[in-house]
Amino acid sequence: MSLATSPATAATETRETQRWAYPALLALMALAIGISASPAPLYGLYADEWHFAPITTTVVFSAYAVAALVSVLVVGSISDRFGRRRVLLTAVATLIAGLVVFMTAGGVAALLVARVLHGFAVGAIVVAGSAALLDLRPAEGAATGKRTGVAFNIGITIAVVGTAVDAQYGPSPLVAPYAALAVLTALGLVAVILMRETHRDGRAVALHIARPRVPASIAADFSFSALGVMASWSVLGVFLSLVPGIASRAAGTDNLVFGGGVVAVMAAFAGVSQLLAVRVPAKRAAITGDFGTAAALLITVAAVDAGGRWEIVAAAAILGFFFGLAFGSSLRHLGQVVPAAHRGEVMSAFYVLAYLAMAVPTVLAGWAATTWSADSVFTPFMVAVALACLLAGGLGLRVPRLTPDAVPAH
Repeated sequence: MSLATSPATAATETRETQRWAYPALLALMALAIGISASPAPLYGLYADEWHFAPITTTVVFSAYAVAALVSVLVVGSISDRFGRRRVLLTAVATLIAGLVVFMTAGGVAALLVARVLHGFAVGAIVVAGSAALLDLRPAEGAATGKRTGVAFNIGITIAVVGTAVDAQYGPSPLVAPYAALAVLTALGLVAVILMRETHRDGRAVALHIARPRVPASIAADFSFSALGVMASWSVLGVFLSLVPGIASRAAGTDNLVFGGGVVAVMAAFAGVSQLLAVRVPAKRAAITGDFGTAAALLITVAAVDAGGRWEIVAAAAILGFFFGLAFGSSLRHLGQVVPAAHRGEVMSAFYVLAYLAMAVPTVLAGWAATTWSADSVFTPFMVAVALACLLAGGLGLRVPRLTPDAVPAH
């Protein structure tokens, strides 16, 4: 490329000569999200081996959410300043380092370190990867958002099932799953090394922390979207930390594939609902998801109480479908009403609340499970979240339509 080549021309050349970069980035992001969920079937093994209480499990899980939140707030400006590729190279290397810590872990401290490394890495990969996807296909923003959401759920499904199968039937349940994921991540690292930089606008962007702020004009829409996502993500936190063990005990099995399969089924059906939801106006789909999630949570409580394996799996599928509808459509609705000049601030506020909703209720559930038991706090927790989902849906019915559902705000 000559010195006279403009940034716009360079970006066009990158898109035309590296068509494989777009699907490769989607696969890398799916892998990263999958790795973040992969310990879910193994927490019971860690607890048995190192004799720690449920609150320890939830604190270890929440360490990821806190680190990811910090990463999301700072990585955007870093990737704008230094490029997507450098951020991705550092993040993927950090992801591998976290897997190595998992493989060599000898206690809870190592699990915390691994989860923090993965929180920083996954947050960076999601932010920089999403920006790079838009760099590569700037005219496909809505389609890219849909593909990313589906890829995330596919990543969780495959990683959790693969980890559970490898741990259950492999030679070393606390090492082999992470080794397999490390090999796949190394392939992702090679892809990033071969990838050209996608961000070449020539500006020196000032480094900053994304400031959470919500304009008064969309306060009602933001409250509706944020409450729905907070309720759904609190379910996700408990599902990834405590539910595999709760479901397995209820079904009377110690097979790791069953506990991991419950999480995987939930994630898979969340992906299905996000694919289908694009045909429905965002606000209507989000309200349906909120009310449906509330009902699905009660169905899940009944299935766990009954102890039937197929009933538990079916309940996880129903919950996943409405969870995906609530999360994906709430995000889509917010994206349609947020003013363009405030997108960074609003999305920062949105994800701050989402990650706090994943971390704080999960830790509280772990504390309650230590005081009583995980099985005894399961029902009260799910009922409380169901009430929050009903509140979110009710709020959505009261929110005036500031912009047409199908037309982005300007």
